[in-house]
Amino acid sequence: MQDLIIVESPTKAKTIKGFLGKDYKVESSFGHVRDLPSSKLGVDVENNFEPSYVVPTKAKKRVKELQDLAKKSNLVYFATDEDREGEAISWHLLHLLKTPKDKAKRIAFHEITKKAILNAIEHPRELDLNLVDAQQARRILDRLVGYKLSPLLWKKVAKGLSAGRVQSVALRLIVEREAERDNFVTQEYWTVEGTACKDENDFKINLWKKDNQTLQKFDLKEDEAKKAVKEITDSTLKVINIEAKENIKTPPAPFTTSTLQQEANRRFGYSAKQTMMLAQQLYEGIDIGEQGSTGLITYMRTDSKNLSVDFVSSAIEYIKKTLGEKYAESGGRIFKKKNKLAQEAHEAIRPTEVDLAPEKIKEFLDSKQFKLYQLIWQRALASQMTDAKAENTSVEIQAVDTEWTLRASGSVTTFAGWQVIYQNNAEDEELPNLQINDLLSLKNLDSVQHFTTPPARYSEAGLVKDMEKLGIGRPSTYAPTIATLVLRKYVDKIERRLAPTEIAKVVNKLLVENFADIVDYNFTAEMENDLDKIADGKKEWQPIIKSFYEPFMKNLQEKDKEIDKKELTETATDEKCDKCGSAMVIKLGRFGKFLACSNYPECKNTKPLGDDGKPEEPETVEEKCDKCNSAMILKHGRFGKFLACSNYPECKNTKAIQKELGVTCPKCNVGQMVEKKSKRGKAFFSCDQYPKCEHAVWTKPTGQLCPECKQLLLFAAKDKIKCESCDYTQDAEE
Repeated sequence: MQDLIIVESPTKAKTIKGFLGKDYKVESSFGHVRDLPSSKLGVDVENNFEPSYVVPTKAKKRVKELQDLAKKSNLVYFATDEDREGEAISWHLLHLLKTPKDKAKRIAFHEITKKAILNAIEHPRELDLNLVDAQQARRILDRLVGYKLSPLLWKKVAKGLSAGRVQSVALRLIVEREAERDNFVTQEYWTVEGTACKDENDFKINLWKKDNQTLQKFDLKEDEAKKAVKEITDSTLKVINIEAKENIKTPPAPFTTSTLQQEANRRFGYSAKQTMMLAQQLYEGIDIGEQGSTGLITYMRTDSKNLSVDFVSSAIEYIKKTLGEKYAESGGRIFKKKNKLAQEAHEAIRPTEVDLAPEKIKEFLDSKQFKLYQLIWQRALASQMTDAKAENTSVEIQAVDTEWTLRASGSVTTFAGWQVIYQNNAEDEELPNLQINDLLSLKNLDSVQHFTTPPARYSEAGLVKDMEKLGIGRPSTYAPTIATLVLRKYVDKIERRLAPTEIAKVVNKLLVENFADIVDYNFTAEMENDLDKIADGKKEWQPIIKSFYEPFMKNLQEKDKEIDKKELTETATDEKCDKCGSAMVIKLGRFGKFLACSNYPECKNTKPLGDDGKPEEPETVEEKCDKCNSAMILKHGRFGKFLACSNYPECKNTKAIQKELGVTCPKCNVGQMVEKKSKRGKAFFSCDQYPKCEHAVWTKPTGQLCPECKQLLLFAAKDKIKCESCDYTQDAEE
């Protein structure tokens, strides 16, 4: 009989199969096998919050297959990820498979390598029920908040909204940052900046002191700045002091989930969700030629900055061999965790093998996988390298016979250390060789007007950083939380930054004013602390849920009676309805503000609002309605602009606005391929001769035809181009 090993993903199963012989059968559960029901609360609040788990329809077939395999197996190894969620999946599997205790083994590992897998099999452990309880508590707590609070939002604000214990606190951060921007008062300030020269070497200078007093940001006014420029220009510049200090830069710690998401966002513009998807692929295994499917990085959901002794040793040897002994930190380097709650995994994110240098396996990775792997590999190695050293120089320059002192500053790297491998993209200004009493020539000098700017909207990296700092959520929750905010239309991404929508501001106001605990930063962090104590076996989960739920429900019932929807979502205007003469009001719907007749439901007249908040009159276009020949007008819907008949409601004809691609349809050779939107708002591409020609594709055409079958070439994933019909593919760069 074979032993059965069960993991979550088929990719992970494929990688592990390559390490084991015929005595083992490795199978995937394809993710979660049991969960709370989607159609109801699924938590018995009257019976100590007992959860009612069900097997999702999509998992039933797989569960039956695993049950049959388990019966035929000698031992069953539950090999899901070693975190709370992974422990819970193993617990659910154990329950469904009904595996006898003497046949059930729990194994865990932080990297998918042969050594790690064999070591885990040799050292199985018991299922950690404390971790299971912590995950159950989180799931039940989030279900109670979501299923009890969301209906109130539907009733008092708009349908389709959601609230969540972590989601709503993250939203509060975004909304409050926007309020800071809205309330920001711009202030003017002036600086004096220019370029000096010695021996044909130019360097930057700026005004620093007046009468030996350092100038603060708002000290210099326009007239004084212009006066300084004139007096300095008419003077002689003389070096009066030089200070040089050695600056030692220690390498950054290896990546945690949070810092990886932040750096990938900052460098490559990857969303937290995209970063975790790519990291999952690298963790579970990539086919790298002769080695087959190989896990390239350790587990990517972690708060830890720790590195294994084996990795540190191999990293130091690699550094010595490839760069020289002076670049290797003697004895290795240990990074202490700043987050007192860090405990999800035992190691930071690192490459599984130091020798698998990025360039060595580049041909097996797509461009995004390569960038992320290279980032992880470089950061982990850099953490075990010697300090970088630079000489920072500050030069005081007196404008002779004036009250003005200028300054020049620069830095020269004296030893690159860890920066040989991991660059931070910062450029240092280099100064020429200057001596005290040197006279300098002035090339240019200007007074420069500035205005203070409001704080920037959150990038995904910035939001993750602040969530981690405040103790909101855990590594596994950052990416799905941000993805939910975007999906629910609470935020728009504007130039890669998160801008709250009107509906988000109203929802946040309702929650802050009426459910302060739910969106309180300290309360949320303390709840995470309680979940950690459950995981450590220091607290029971039911009392914690009870202490939250009872006051929460009492408050919810009171607020259901107190909150007035009209006060929240309607604003009176002077506008009159052009159909019945009643007053028009500004209403807030799920997709933003619009004008509506106050005589609703007798009169259902509505009007869109422009960007300036004023009524937007329908714009007539040249096109005629193909049903009644009336003029078509431009309207705005939830998925953007569309054409509608001006004879509404007598004629309800509408037409999508087609975006031409300049690509002839290869099926009929008459029509043009145009971009359209499905009923759910998803873009697709079809022939404009529909219904005569029904040719359509979901992926954007490149404008070229396949060299083999003459059908459309489409943009595909992993920087590839593929044929819509045959198996032809090519790199996007070709």
